[in-house]
Amino acid sequence: MKNTDITNRANCSPSFQAEYEVTPDEKRKEYFVFTVQSINTISMFSCRLIHDFLSMAPFADYLDSMYYSRFLQWKWLERQPVTKNTFRQYRVLGKGGFGEVCACQVRATGKMYACKKLEKKRIKKRKGESMALNEKHILEKVNSRFVVSLAYAYETKDALCLVLTLMNGGDLKFHIYHMGEAGFDEKRAVFYAAEICCGLEDLHRERIVYRDLKPENILLDDHGHIRISDLGLAVHIPEGQTIKGRVGTVGYMAPEVVKNERYTFSPDWWALGCLLYEMIEGQSPFQQRKKKIKREEVERLVKEVEEEYSSKFSEDAKSLCKMLLAKDPSERLGCQGDGASEVKAHPIFRSINFKRLAAGMLEAPFIPDPQAIYCKDVLDIEQFSTVKGVELEPKDDSFYSKVSTGSITIPWQNEVRSLPRINSINVYSEP
Repeated sequence: MKNTDITNRANCSPSFQAEYEVTPDEKRKEYFVFTVQSINTISMFSCRLIHDFLSMAPFADYLDSMYYSRFLQWKWLERQPVTKNTFRQYRVLGKGGFGEVCACQVRATGKMYACKKLEKKRIKKRKGESMALNEKHILEKVNSRFVVSLAYAYETKDALCLVLTLMNGGDLKFHIYHMGEAGFDEKRAVFYAAEICCGLEDLHRERIVYRDLKPENILLDDHGHIRISDLGLAVHIPEGQTIKGRVGTVGYMAPEVVKNERYTFSPDWWALGCLLYEMIEGQSPFQQRKKKIKREEVERLVKEVEEEYSSKFSEDAKSLCKMLLAKDPSERLGCQGDGASEVKAHPIFRSINFKRLAAGMLEAPFIPDPQAIYCKDVLDIEQFSTVKGVELEPKDDSFYSKVSTGSITIPWQNEVRSLPRINSINVYSEP
């Protein structure tokens, strides 16, 4: 009987054998889609069950606990009004588009920051309200080790003030051109490129395109790590949409930006290629330092001419620059569906452990001297002229209130957590 049964099965219809042996691609795809949908449904159902459970007795117990009381106390402290008296003001560090940038210190904690002042009259004269508010919203939204953080936002009689991460190590432009021979060795340039890549990845994850990547906007901290700064030209791109706009800095704008075509995140990867080239070569790929070239000529070079590579570039460095500086964004590294993962996978980063880099566990190749000042003399910083012919009106207060919102939750909590006596203050015990 058993042998007969086996024989009968072996003589089953050819159609059954074919279906058993090779499942068509369509059926495998259908099965995969069905499986994914089933997993998603089960996951959503499980989350709903957990949420429903936690929202009842466990949440009621939390509301009655000392932990909720402590949460309210800290939240009350976090939401205290922020004014100019919250800080001590120190020397001028530089200048932004609407005013000076100076060092400041929180009186209560001793934490040092950089205070970026946006003069109210200057904003109004340049019609820069939307730009200032956009920068504030983006800084508030992004929490990245590789992008400057906004800790406080407040106003004075004459200015709106954004209190940001203090970066004492200077900007990359100063290090490239004013610290000996122009440019870096490849190891140092690759390290900075890896950190910038991580910063762009964090911005793109929030669907923010930066659009102004250049050496002077990349700052070094006390430990030699970089952060992206000055997000005035950054913009949020809604899911499934593209944008266009000829914005950026001449020599760093991608061909699609110069041609006023639509784009998403491709201009940032082009600019990373320009920056990596400049860090290694000691000059921009499409314009020479201290040599005046008309904007039209630079834009022609960007659109039509291939960059040249000297002996300073290894094959890997040359390869990465070429892939990032592809004229066609559809052929550009970082623009083929996987974003930053494509760039990180390039062989030049084989020695970089990106997980350890993102955790701040890798040592930077250059550590700034805490006694040095990595910028031009403060006396050389051009002073802003007085704004004339502009009067502030009561209707402007609505805009000011949108910017001056006080403490930003995560940076404020990190600041408080860093206090030496936080454990003795934050005691969880019944009164």
